[in-house]
Amino acid sequence: MSDNQPPLPAPIALQKKERKQLIIKQVNIHTRLMYADLVKLIDVSEDTIRRDVNELAEEGLVIRIKGGAMSAAYHIGDDSKTYSLNNKHVIAEKTLGLLRDDMIVLIGGGTTIREFVKKIPATLRATFLTVNPLTAVELLDKPLIKTIMIGGQISAYSQMTVSGEVFAYLANIRADLCIVGINAIDVHNGLTDSDWETIQVKKAMIKAADKVAVLTIAEKLNSSMQMKIADLSEIDYLVTELPPDDAALQDYKGKKLVIV
Repeated sequence: MSDNQPPLPAPIALQKKERKQLIIKQVNIHTRLMYADLVKLIDVSEDTIRRDVNELAEEGLVIRIKGGAMSAAYHIGDDSKTYSLNNKHVIAEKTLGLLRDDMIVLIGGGTTIREFVKKIPATLRATFLTVNPLTAVELLDKPLIKTIMIGGQISAYSQMTVSGEVFAYLANIRADLCIVGINAIDVHNGLTDSDWETIQVKKAMIKAADKVAVLTIAEKLNSSMQMKIADLSEIDYLVTELPPDDAALQDYKGKKLVIV
């Protein structure tokens, strides 16, 4: 990772109430954050962050995971808890334009992808393969879509299957399109995350498809985490809620990357 690219905004000192509000917001933006990420964001000890997360989890405002916290909306499925829901609806509508009948689509999970799957028309005829059980359940409502769940051990961090069977399966398929959500994206560092197993699966998904689409709300732009998933040169479409000509997206444009 480049030393001059901070994972998140510079640390700031806050009172407990403000600190917990910031934890909730950043966890909602990035879906999940490790304690180490939050320590870099907020100028307090990891023990303090851990206590804050425990309290927020008891209040149902975040979900406690090993080594960090996850957005409460990630697996509850309650739209009222989904962060930036209107923007995710815009992203979902835009992503529909990438679909064609008889495609083979490899798809991940997350709240943005959940909104996208809900909007897939009942008339679409295609095959969807996924490593995310919640995505598979959402796809079952689509009458003409063949849904294939790639099985294996499920990660508590990402709720994706991450065991050896997943890699063996992905190594033997070729999808037309891979659709993934991400936790952080940056011009210099590309797509990044904090969980090694999740990163390896997303790398394998990207390699298993002819085209790759990344779905993200604009608040994740210009942020990076500990480990790289892929360079921007490895993706074909970047889908945000912003207009393609928005100034915030200009640095992301490249010879291969299409801003949707």
